[in-house]
Amino acid sequence: MLIVMKKNATEENLSGIKQALTDLGLDFHQSTGTERTILGVIGDTETVAIEFLRALPGVLEVFKIPRETP
Repeated sequence: MLIVMKKNATEENLSGIKQALTDLGLDFHQSTGTERTILGVIGDTETVAIEFLRALPGVLEVFKIPRETP
C-alpha cells in the first residue's frame, strides 16, 4: 500500500498517519521529496479500509498494491 500525502500536509498530519498505521500493526517506509511525501506501508494491508486512511488529514491518495498470483 502507498499513501501519498498532500503537498501542504503538516508534520502533525504525517505523525497522525504514522500513529494510525502503528495502531493497525503496520510498519512504513517514508520517502520525502521536494513536492510530496509518500509512505510505503509494510505488513498485511488486506483488512485495512482505504476509506479510513483517505479520510485522515493530509492524505491525498491511497493505493493498494495487488497481490501476486502464482
